Amino acid sequence: MADRYLRFTGTAPGRLLTRRLGLPQPAALTRWSPERPALDGGLRHLTAGRSALDLAPVLARTGIAPAGPDRSAAVVLDASGVRDVEGLAEVHAALHPAIRSVTPSGRVLVLGAPLDPADHHQAAAQQALEGFTRSLGKEIGRGRTVNLVRLTDASAAESTLRFLLSPKSAYVSGQVIEVGTPQEPGAPQAAPDVGRPLTGRTALVTGAARGIGEAVAETLARDGARVVVLDVPGAEQDARRVADRLGGTALLLDITAADAGARIAEALPDGLDLLVHNAGITRDRRLVNMPAERWISVLEVNLASVLRTTDALLKAGTLKRGGGVVATASIAGIAGNAGQTNYGASKAGIVGLVRSLAPRALAEHGVTVNAVAPGFIETRMTAAVPLFIREAGRRMNSLAQGGLPVDVAETTAWLAHPGSGAVNGQVVRVCGQSLLGA
Repeated sequence: MADRYLRFTGTAPGRLLTRRLGLPQPAALTRWSPERPALDGGLRHLTAGRSALDLAPVLARTGIAPAGPDRSAAVVLDASGVRDVEGLAEVHAALHPAIRSVTPSGRVLVLGAPLDPADHHQAAAQQALEGFTRSLGKEIGRGRTVNLVRLTDASAAESTLRFLLSPKSAYVSGQVIEVGTPQEPGAPQAAPDVGRPLTGRTALVTGAARGIGEAVAETLARDGARVVVLDVPGAEQDARRVADRLGGTALLLDITAADAGARIAEALPDGLDLLVHNAGITRDRRLVNMPAERWISVLEVNLASVLRTTDALLKAGTLKRGGGVVATASIAGIAGNAGQTNYGASKAGIVGLVRSLAPRALAEHGVTVNAVAPGFIETRMTAAVPLFIREAGRRMNSLAQGGLPVDVAETTAWLAHPGSGAVNGQVVRVCGQSLLGA
């Protein structure tokens, strides 16, 4: 459904009226397209503290030219060397004069270091960057985003920096992402093709016949993956339509079946590089009015099936080393939502799965495990939400608008990138920095 308010605020009368009434003024976001693959403008590289990162060569490979002092499409502040409160003054000194130069739909990216458990001054200063980043994201406006990446090796974070400094991350803001060291199993690999980094890889997307799942399948195929479109037999027509359009294959089965994992393994004798758990349902009702079948059905589809199939495919060796699992959580599982105790429980369960399984899956199988957590995304499901609730969902984030299925898809494609092997155990919200929850 079209966001008429967003269109109205893009007109001169709309800007005037909303400004006078103090209403949200969302800016149309710049998203990736073949005609606009990069941000419009240059990049400024700033430093606070004494950094040990070899950042310049990595930033040069993002394809964004250095910016002048007046206008910047992106500002990268390397604050990984900040170790005390005095160093935080350098953060202010660096960014205070630079913020006004960031163009609409621009990017501010702060680089930090992991918290040092042996140095509480360093830990305090680095944790302060998180509160700083989230707060700046909520005030910067004009479609601009602000994120924090904790890292120790710039080369291990190249795919992450490319993503966050591109139009592909339009609806990702206020996030804290940790990038591990390249010595870990499943460490970053050189992509064979910058434009099609998933060439030669097989990706299975559950619930891919429509909506967000279809967008994920389409984006992975764009990046070169052979896509397996999995959905229930009742969605056969849509599943085959998507698979045929993308040059992939359709796999029709009930993901909640006890033998779903075995059937997937049988259908993919050559193995699987990426498993995307997108299938999900809602059965909303307040707990006092919720019968057991509504509770059980949501937990079974959204959580139990994810646990079973992931375990089965890891045990069978179907998921190849260097591959990954991307599960779909939700901000409802992080902040909660009235009428969704079943859904919120299932999506919080996904967060627990990721945090527990990620280190073991990497160590034992060479497979990363991450999650995306969508906020208000414009789909047929949200179009059916009552008007005032729908408008609240759209406006209650730092970008003051709903996201699109492609925003979730682009985030999934980044996590699937061969160079993202050092990104593990992360739950990345695709919510425009929702004002609810962390």
